[in-house]
Amino acid sequence: MAEVERIATELAVLGHDTEAAGSRPEGKPGGLRNFPIFGGRGFIQFLAVPRHECVYVCNIVWNG
Repeated sequence: MAEVERIATELAVLGHDTEAAGSRPEGKPGGLRNFPIFGGRGFIQFLAVPRHECVYVCNIVWNG
């Protein structure tokens, strides 16, 4: 849980650049984004909404 909180905090600090962090959709900002965690054994799915000035963590997936 601490890893997820740390990454969410770092994403929030990015501000408007959070829209382009992670992957999917590639090459354009916005949408449901994926960010790898635990050395690639999982990922966090999040929405960055600059007009609300927040990051919504939607799903956390890990293997192993």
